Amino acid sequence: MKLHRLRRTLEPLLRRGFHFYWRFARGATLGAFGMVIDGQGRVFLVKHSYVSGWHLPGGGVETGETLRTALRRELREEGNIRLTAEPALHGVFFNSRVSRRDHVALFVVRDFTQPSAPVPDREIVDHGFFAPGALPPDTGRATRARIAEVFEGAAPSEVW
Repeated sequence: MKLHRLRRTLEPLLRRGFHFYWRFARGATLGAFGMVIDGQGRVFLVKHSYVSGWHLPGGGVETGETLRTALRRELREEGNIRLTAEPALHGVFFNSRVSRRDHVALFVVRDFTQPSAPVPDREIVDHGFFAPGALPPDTGRATRARIAEVFEGAAPSEVW
């Protein structure tokens, strides 16, 4: 329990510190995320060591990377997932919770392989495929909203 409380205390400080650095190192930030859907209609989610809750896999686009290159890298790093066909762009969202200059591109991935389950590490502490109607209770708000857009036809938002 102490580790959980420490993480909750440090999480906002670390996030602000990283974004303070990024503010000067990058004019704007861009993320590439994937909603990976398996043959049973389940969605792949990850749990990070540095932020609470379950989220779609993805992360920042590095200098010199395209969105799809960043997506491929992030899916491989976070889920040992390899694309076997081009993903469909679901949308681009403004992520004001991170900074006033952050945007997130979300791709829907249906064609992939996962040669083996990823091994938890310092960044990803847990992972799994979940039915859209049976998400873990601590699934993030933005993740729930994107899943509702894809599976239930909810109106897409411009905000992550």
